[in-house]
Amino acid sequence: MSGSAGDAGVFLAHATPGNVPPELTPIRLLTGWVFEPIPILVAMLFGGLYLYGVHKLRARGDSWSRWRSFSFLGLGLGTFLLATESALAAYDTVLLSVHMVQHMVLAMITPIFLALGAPITLALRTLPIKWRNRLNALLHSRYAKVVTFPAFAGFLFVLNPFALYFTPWYELTLRNTFMHDMNHVHFVIIGCMWFWPLLGLDPMPRASHPMRLLAVFATLPFHAWLGIAIMSSSNVLAGDWYNDLGRDWGASPLSDQGTAGGILWGSGDIIGLLVFLVLFVQWARASEREAVREDRRLDRLELIEAGRKAREERLAREAAEAGGGAEQGLEDAGKPVSKSTLPGDSAQTEEADSAVRVARGPEPRPAAAAE
Repeated sequence: MSGSAGDAGVFLAHATPGNVPPELTPIRLLTGWVFEPIPILVAMLFGGLYLYGVHKLRARGDSWSRWRSFSFLGLGLGTFLLATESALAAYDTVLLSVHMVQHMVLAMITPIFLALGAPITLALRTLPIKWRNRLNALLHSRYAKVVTFPAFAGFLFVLNPFALYFTPWYELTLRNTFMHDMNHVHFVIIGCMWFWPLLGLDPMPRASHPMRLLAVFATLPFHAWLGIAIMSSSNVLAGDWYNDLGRDWGASPLSDQGTAGGILWGSGDIIGLLVFLVLFVQWARASEREAVREDRRLDRLELIEAGRKAREERLAREAAEAGGGAEQGLEDAGKPVSKSTLPGDSAQTEEADSAVRVARGPEPRPAAAAE
Protein backbone atom coordinates (compact mmCIF):
# COMPACT_ATOMS: atom_id res chain seq x y z
CA MET A 1 0.00 0.00 0.00
CA SER A 2 1.38 3.38 -0.95
CA GLY A 3 0.98 6.55 1.08
CA SER A 4 -0.13 8.92 -1.66
CA ALA A 5 -2.10 11.21 0.62
CA GLY A 6 -0.10 13.21 3.12
CA ASP A 7 3.46 12.76 4.09
CA ALA A 8 2.97 9.78 6.39
CA GLY A 9 1.80 6.36 5.36
CA VAL A 10 2.43 2.65 5.08
CA PHE A 11 4.51 1.81 2.03
CA LEU A 12 5.49 -1.30 0.18
CA ALA A 13 8.40 -3.12 1.77
CA HIS A 14 10.02 -3.74 -1.60
CA ALA A 15 9.61 -1.08 -4.23
CA THR A 16 9.51 -2.38 -7.78
CA PRO A 17 9.17 -0.73 -11.20
CA GLY A 18 5.70 0.75 -11.24
CA ASN A 19 5.43 0.67 -7.43
CA VAL A 20 7.77 3.44 -6.33
CA PRO A 21 6.91 5.28 -3.10
CA PRO A 22 6.44 9.06 -3.20
CA GLU A 23 9.36 11.42 -2.86
CA LEU A 24 11.31 10.96 0.34
CA THR A 25 10.90 13.89 2.70
CA PRO A 26 12.05 14.33 6.30
CA ILE A 27 8.46 13.77 7.49
CA ARG A 28 8.11 10.57 5.48
CA LEU A 29 11.49 9.40 6.73
CA LEU A 30 10.25 9.74 10.31
CA THR A 31 6.66 8.59 9.91
CA GLY A 32 6.67 6.22 6.95
CA TRP A 33 6.46 2.52 7.79
CA VAL A 34 6.17 -0.87 6.15
CA PHE A 35 4.68 -4.10 7.47
CA GLU A 36 7.19 -6.94 7.32
CA PRO A 37 5.91 -9.92 9.33
CA ILE A 38 9.13 -11.96 9.34
CA PRO A 39 11.32 -9.37 11.14
CA ILE A 40 8.49 -8.78 13.63
CA LEU A 41 8.19 -12.49 14.35
CA VAL A 42 11.97 -12.80 14.73
CA ALA A 43 12.06 -9.89 17.16
CA MET A 44 9.12 -11.29 19.14
CA LEU A 45 10.74 -14.72 19.34
CA PHE A 46 14.13 -13.60 20.59
CA GLY A 47 12.66 -10.83 22.74
CA GLY A 48 10.24 -13.28 24.35
CA LEU A 49 13.00 -15.79 25.09
CA TYR A 50 15.13 -13.06 26.62
CA LEU A 51 12.29 -11.81 28.82
CA TYR A 52 11.49 -15.37 29.92
CA GLY A 53 15.13 -15.88 30.92
CA VAL A 54 15.16 -12.65 32.94
CA HIS A 55 11.87 -13.61 34.63
CA LYS A 56 13.16 -17.08 35.48
CA LEU A 57 16.36 -15.64 36.88
CA ARG A 58 14.61 -13.12 39.10
CA ALA A 59 11.99 -15.64 40.22
CA ARG A 60 14.69 -17.65 41.95
CA GLY A 61 16.15 -14.56 43.61
CA ASP A 62 18.99 -13.75 41.23
CA SER A 63 19.52 -10.31 39.72
CA TRP A 64 20.00 -9.25 36.12
CA SER A 65 21.21 -5.90 34.88
CA ARG A 66 18.46 -3.64 33.57
CA TRP A 67 20.98 -1.99 31.29
CA ARG A 68 21.64 -5.36 29.64
CA SER A 69 17.93 -5.92 29.15
CA PHE A 70 17.50 -2.44 27.66
CA SER A 71 20.52 -2.97 25.39
CA PHE A 72 19.19 -6.23 23.97
CA LEU A 73 15.47 -5.45 23.81
CA GLY A 74 15.30 -1.70 23.35
CA LEU A 75 18.45 -0.91 21.40
CA GLY A 76 19.36 -4.24 19.78
CA LEU A 77 15.97 -5.55 18.63
CA GLY A 78 14.70 -1.97 18.47
CA THR A 79 17.24 -0.93 15.84
CA PHE A 80 16.61 -4.19 13.99
CA LEU A 81 12.91 -3.35 13.71
CA LEU A 82 13.73 0.26 12.86
CA ALA A 83 15.85 -0.87 9.92
CA THR A 84 13.31 -3.40 8.63
CA GLU A 85 9.94 -1.77 9.42
CA SER A 86 10.52 1.97 9.03
CA ALA A 87 10.91 4.18 5.98
CA LEU A 88 14.42 2.76 5.67
CA ALA A 89 12.83 -0.48 4.49
CA ALA A 90 10.42 1.36 2.18
CA TYR A 91 13.19 3.26 0.36
CA ASP A 92 16.14 0.85 0.63
CA THR A 93 15.56 -0.48 -2.90
CA VAL A 94 14.88 3.01 -4.29
CA LEU A 95 17.84 5.02 -3.00
CA LEU A 96 21.30 3.56 -2.44
CA SER A 97 21.91 6.17 0.24
CA VAL A 98 18.94 4.91 2.29
CA HIS A 99 20.07 1.34 1.77
CA MET A 100 23.51 2.30 3.10
CA VAL A 101 22.03 3.71 6.30
CA GLN A 102 20.04 0.50 6.72
CA HIS A 103 23.19 -1.52 6.03
CA MET A 104 25.19 0.25 8.72
CA VAL A 105 22.39 -0.10 11.28
CA LEU A 106 22.01 -3.84 10.70
CA ALA A 107 25.72 -4.62 10.35
CA MET A 108 27.20 -2.45 13.11
CA ILE A 109 24.67 -0.90 15.49
CA THR A 110 22.25 -3.80 16.03
CA PRO A 111 24.98 -6.43 16.70
CA ILE A 112 26.76 -4.16 19.19
CA PHE A 113 23.66 -3.67 21.35
CA LEU A 114 22.68 -7.33 21.06
CA ALA A 115 26.14 -8.21 22.37
CA LEU A 116 25.85 -5.71 25.23
CA GLY A 117 22.69 -7.55 26.30
CA ALA A 118 24.80 -10.69 27.03
CA PRO A 119 22.11 -13.17 25.88
CA ILE A 120 24.48 -16.16 25.97
CA THR A 121 25.31 -15.46 29.61
CA LEU A 122 21.59 -15.27 30.37
CA ALA A 123 20.99 -18.57 28.58
CA LEU A 124 23.77 -20.31 30.49
CA ARG A 125 22.27 -19.14 33.79
CA THR A 126 18.71 -20.24 33.01
CA LEU A 127 18.87 -23.26 30.68
CA PRO A 128 18.47 -26.81 32.03
CA ILE A 129 21.76 -28.60 32.70
CA LYS A 130 21.48 -30.74 29.55
CA TRP A 131 21.10 -27.77 27.20
CA ARG A 132 23.58 -25.71 29.19
CA ASN A 133 26.23 -28.38 28.68
CA ARG A 134 25.48 -28.52 24.96
CA LEU A 135 25.75 -24.75 24.63
CA ASN A 136 29.03 -24.78 26.57
CA ALA A 137 30.38 -27.50 24.31
CA LEU A 138 29.45 -25.44 21.23
CA LEU A 139 31.01 -22.27 22.62
CA HIS A 140 34.29 -24.05 23.32
CA SER A 141 34.33 -26.12 20.14
CA ARG A 142 36.93 -25.74 17.42
CA TYR A 143 34.26 -24.33 15.12
CA ALA A 144 33.48 -21.50 17.55
CA LYS A 145 37.17 -20.74 18.00
CA VAL A 146 37.61 -20.43 14.23
CA VAL A 147 34.58 -18.28 13.38
CA THR A 148 35.18 -15.90 16.31
CA PHE A 149 38.93 -15.55 15.79
CA PRO A 150 39.59 -11.84 15.04
CA ALA A 151 41.49 -12.49 11.83
CA PHE A 152 38.77 -14.73 10.40
CA ALA A 153 35.75 -12.74 11.64
CA GLY A 154 37.41 -9.45 10.64
CA PHE A 155 38.14 -10.80 7.17
CA LEU A 156 34.47 -11.73 6.66
CA PHE A 157 33.32 -8.42 8.09
CA VAL A 158 35.53 -6.45 5.70
CA LEU A 159 35.00 -8.71 2.67
CA ASN A 160 31.21 -8.75 2.99
CA PRO A 161 30.44 -5.23 1.65
CA PHE A 162 33.10 -5.47 -1.08
CA ALA A 163 31.57 -8.73 -2.27
CA LEU A 164 28.07 -7.26 -2.08
CA TYR A 165 28.54 -4.01 -3.98
CA PHE A 166 31.11 -5.02 -6.59
CA THR A 167 29.45 -8.24 -7.72
CA PRO A 168 25.99 -9.03 -9.22
CA TRP A 169 24.91 -10.02 -5.72
CA TYR A 170 23.64 -6.53 -4.87
CA GLU A 171 21.32 -6.30 -7.89
CA LEU A 172 20.08 -9.82 -7.14
CA THR A 173 19.04 -8.72 -3.64
CA LEU A 174 17.14 -5.80 -5.18
CA ARG A 175 15.21 -7.94 -7.64
CA ASN A 176 14.54 -10.97 -5.43
CA THR A 177 12.45 -10.42 -2.29
CA PHE A 178 13.73 -13.51 -0.49
CA MET A 179 17.36 -12.65 -1.22
CA HIS A 180 16.67 -9.11 -0.06
CA ASP A 181 15.39 -10.33 3.31
CA MET A 182 18.24 -12.83 3.66
CA ASN A 183 20.68 -10.03 2.98
CA HIS A 184 19.37 -8.24 6.08
CA VAL A 185 19.84 -11.38 8.15
CA HIS A 186 23.29 -11.79 6.67
CA PHE A 187 24.29 -8.30 7.79
CA VAL A 188 23.25 -9.02 11.38
CA ILE A 189 24.97 -12.43 11.53
CA ILE A 190 28.28 -11.14 10.17
CA GLY A 191 28.11 -8.18 12.55
CA CYS A 192 27.49 -10.49 15.52
CA MET A 193 30.41 -12.71 14.52
CA TRP A 194 32.64 -9.65 14.54
CA PHE A 195 31.44 -7.61 17.51
CA TRP A 196 30.43 -10.22 20.09
CA PRO A 197 33.92 -11.66 20.62
CA LEU A 198 35.39 -8.15 20.52
CA LEU A 199 33.17 -6.79 23.29
CA GLY A 200 33.77 -9.96 25.30
CA LEU A 201 30.72 -9.92 27.61
CA ASP A 202 29.57 -13.47 26.87
CA PRO A 203 31.69 -16.54 27.69
CA MET A 204 32.93 -17.36 24.21
CA PRO A 205 36.40 -17.68 22.69
CA ARG A 206 38.00 -14.26 22.55
CA ALA A 207 41.45 -12.88 22.03
CA SER A 208 43.38 -10.67 24.42
CA HIS A 209 42.58 -6.97 24.65
CA PRO A 210 45.68 -5.91 22.64
CA MET A 211 44.75 -8.35 19.87
CA ARG A 212 41.17 -7.04 19.77
CA LEU A 213 42.34 -3.44 19.63
CA LEU A 214 44.71 -4.31 16.80
CA ALA A 215 41.93 -6.10 14.92
CA VAL A 216 39.55 -3.13 15.15
CA PHE A 217 42.29 -0.70 14.16
CA ALA A 218 43.16 -2.87 11.15
CA THR A 219 39.57 -2.83 9.84
CA LEU A 220 39.10 0.95 10.08
CA PRO A 221 40.70 1.84 6.70
CA PHE A 222 38.54 -0.61 4.75
CA HIS A 223 35.34 1.37 5.28
CA ALA A 224 37.10 4.45 4.01
CA TRP A 225 38.47 2.61 0.98
CA LEU A 226 35.09 1.14 0.11
CA GLY A 227 33.31 4.44 0.64
CA ILE A 228 35.80 6.30 -1.55
CA ALA A 229 35.57 3.59 -4.23
CA ILE A 230 31.77 3.92 -4.34
CA MET A 231 31.91 7.73 -4.35
CA SER A 232 34.48 7.89 -7.14
CA SER A 233 32.91 5.26 -9.37
CA SER A 234 31.51 6.54 -12.66
CA ASN A 235 29.29 3.49 -13.06
CA VAL A 236 26.06 3.19 -11.09
CA LEU A 237 25.92 0.07 -8.92
CA ALA A 238 23.01 -2.10 -10.08
CA GLY A 239 22.40 0.52 -12.77
CA ASP A 240 19.90 -1.63 -14.70
CA TRP A 241 17.68 -1.87 -11.63
CA TYR A 242 17.67 1.86 -10.91
CA ASN A 243 17.04 2.67 -14.59
CA ASP A 244 14.11 0.22 -14.72
CA LEU A 245 12.69 1.60 -11.49
CA GLY A 246 11.67 4.83 -13.20
CA ARG A 247 12.10 7.11 -10.18
CA ASP A 248 11.34 10.69 -11.28
CA TRP A 249 12.17 12.56 -8.10
CA GLY A 250 15.24 13.21 -5.99
CA ALA A 251 18.91 13.04 -6.90
CA SER A 252 20.19 11.10 -9.87
CA PRO A 253 21.35 7.51 -9.21
CA LEU A 254 25.01 8.51 -9.63
CA SER A 255 24.68 11.48 -7.28
CA ASP A 256 22.80 9.37 -4.76
CA GLN A 257 25.56 6.77 -5.03
CA GLY A 258 28.11 9.43 -4.06
CA THR A 259 26.04 10.22 -0.96
CA ALA A 260 25.88 6.52 -0.11
CA GLY A 261 29.68 6.20 -0.32
CA GLY A 262 30.07 9.16 2.04
CA ILE A 263 27.65 7.59 4.51
CA LEU A 264 29.57 4.31 4.44
CA TRP A 265 32.90 6.05 4.89
CA GLY A 266 31.88 8.41 7.67
CA SER A 267 29.61 6.14 9.72
CA GLY A 268 31.94 3.15 9.44
CA ASP A 269 34.91 5.08 10.75
CA ILE A 270 32.92 6.78 13.52
CA ILE A 271 31.45 3.52 14.81
CA GLY A 272 34.79 1.77 14.46
CA LEU A 273 36.53 4.48 16.49
CA LEU A 274 33.84 4.29 19.19
CA VAL A 275 34.32 0.53 19.43
CA PHE A 276 38.07 1.07 19.59
CA LEU A 277 37.63 3.51 22.50
CA VAL A 278 35.25 1.13 24.30
CA LEU A 279 37.77 -1.70 23.98
CA PHE A 280 40.55 0.55 25.26
CA VAL A 281 38.47 1.46 28.33
CA GLN A 282 37.65 -2.22 28.88
CA TRP A 283 41.34 -3.06 28.68
CA ALA A 284 42.21 -0.34 31.21
CA ARG A 285 39.51 -1.52 33.62
CA ALA A 286 40.53 -5.14 33.19
CA SER A 287 44.13 -4.19 33.95
CA GLU A 288 42.99 -2.38 37.11
CA ARG A 289 40.96 -5.38 38.23
CA GLU A 290 43.90 -7.67 37.51
CA ALA A 291 46.19 -5.40 39.53
CA VAL A 292 43.75 -5.48 42.47
CA ARG A 293 43.52 -9.28 42.25
CA GLU A 294 47.31 -9.53 42.13
CA ASP A 295 47.66 -7.26 45.17
CA ARG A 296 45.18 -9.38 47.08
CA ARG A 297 47.00 -12.54 46.05
CA LEU A 298 50.34 -11.12 47.22
CA ASP A 299 48.75 -9.99 50.49
CA ARG A 300 47.43 -13.50 51.07
CA LEU A 301 50.85 -14.96 50.34
CA GLU A 302 52.46 -12.53 52.79
CA LEU A 303 49.97 -13.47 55.49
CA ILE A 304 50.57 -17.16 54.85
CA GLU A 305 54.33 -16.65 54.96
CA ALA A 306 54.10 -14.57 58.16
CA GLY A 307 51.96 -17.28 59.78
CA ARG A 308 54.43 -19.96 58.71
CA LYS A 309 57.39 -18.04 60.18
CA ALA A 310 55.53 -17.38 63.44
CA ARG A 311 54.70 -21.07 63.73
CA GLU A 312 58.28 -22.07 63.07
CA GLU A 313 59.55 -19.59 65.70
CA ARG A 314 57.05 -20.90 68.28
CA LEU A 315 58.07 -24.49 67.61
CA ALA A 316 61.74 -23.50 67.89
CA ARG A 317 61.15 -21.82 71.28
CA GLU A 318 59.25 -24.82 72.58
CA ALA A 319 62.02 -27.12 71.41
CA ALA A 320 64.66 -24.90 73.04
CA GLU A 321 62.79 -24.84 76.36
CA ALA A 322 62.34 -28.61 76.31
CA GLY A 323 66.02 -29.09 75.47
CA GLY A 324 67.16 -26.78 78.34
CA GLY A 325 65.24 -28.79 80.96
CA ALA A 326 66.72 -32.05 79.75
CA GLU A 327 70.30 -30.70 79.91
CA GLN A 328 69.80 -29.46 83.52
CA GLY A 329 68.64 -32.92 84.55
CA LEU A 330 71.71 -34.49 83.00
CA GLU A 331 74.01 -32.05 84.82
CA ASP A 332 72.40 -32.80 88.21
CA ALA A 333 72.71 -36.53 87.61
CA GLY A 334 76.48 -36.21 87.01
CA LYS A 335 77.30 -34.33 90.26
CA PRO A 336 78.75 -36.28 93.41
CA VAL A 337 76.11 -36.59 96.10
CA SER A 338 76.99 -36.20 99.87
CA LYS A 339 75.86 -39.03 102.15
CA SER A 340 74.39 -36.62 104.63
CA THR A 341 72.17 -35.33 102.00
CA LEU A 342 70.67 -38.71 101.29
CA PRO A 343 67.40 -39.32 103.09
CA GLY A 344 67.62 -41.87 105.97
CA ASP A 345 71.40 -41.77 106.25
CA SER A 346 71.48 -40.36 109.87
CA ALA A 347 69.32 -43.15 111.28
CA GLN A 348 71.34 -45.83 109.50
CA THR A 349 74.61 -44.41 110.95
CA GLU A 350 73.28 -44.36 114.48
CA GLU A 351 72.12 -47.99 114.23
CA ALA A 352 75.54 -49.07 112.92
CA ASP A 353 77.34 -47.32 115.80
CA SER A 354 75.09 -49.02 118.36
CA ALA A 355 75.83 -52.42 116.93
CA VAL A 356 79.57 -51.83 117.17
CA ARG A 357 79.29 -50.81 120.79
CA VAL A 358 77.32 -53.91 121.71
CA ALA A 359 79.87 -56.12 120.03
CA ARG A 360 82.78 -54.54 121.90
CA GLY A 361 81.11 -54.72 125.31
CA PRO A 362 81.24 -52.10 128.03
CA GLU A 363 84.16 -49.84 127.80
CA PRO A 364 86.48 -49.62 130.87
CA ARG A 365 86.06 -46.59 132.97
CA PRO A 366 88.93 -44.24 133.56
CA ALA A 367 90.72 -44.47 136.91
CA ALA A 368 89.54 -41.14 138.09
CA ALA A 369 86.03 -42.16 137.52
CA ALA A 370 86.51 -45.40 139.53
CA GLU A 371 87.71 -43.58 142.54
